[in-house]
Amino acid sequence: MATPRPRVKVPKTAAAGEVITIKTLISHDMESGQRKDSEGNTIPRKIINKFTCDFNGQTVFSCDIDPAISANPYFEFNAKVAESGTFKFTWVDDDGSVYEAEEKIEVK
Repeated sequence: MATPRPRVKVPKTAAAGEVITIKTLISHDMESGQRKDSEGNTIPRKIINKFTCDFNGQTVFSCDIDPAISANPYFEFNAKVAESGTFKFTWVDDDGSVYEAEEKIEVK
């Protein structure tokens, strides 16, 4: 598996109080731990198990992820922005790996 690569799409600008749409995707195989390899050995579970989005230090979206989710998890959600700032996106893997991305938005 290649190194998971997060991608996010956040508008560059918004009006104060506007509700914006945020889209995220992370390239990840999401192995459930229920499949077996060609020799009959169980392939260890390795999934992104938590996703959070913070704006200027406050959580605006968070979820726990179960093994039933597909590879390359995609999330789309809305957030209301009142001020300029930075969205921080964090994905946590079963092995403790953390993948992060940040996007700034200017409120006019």
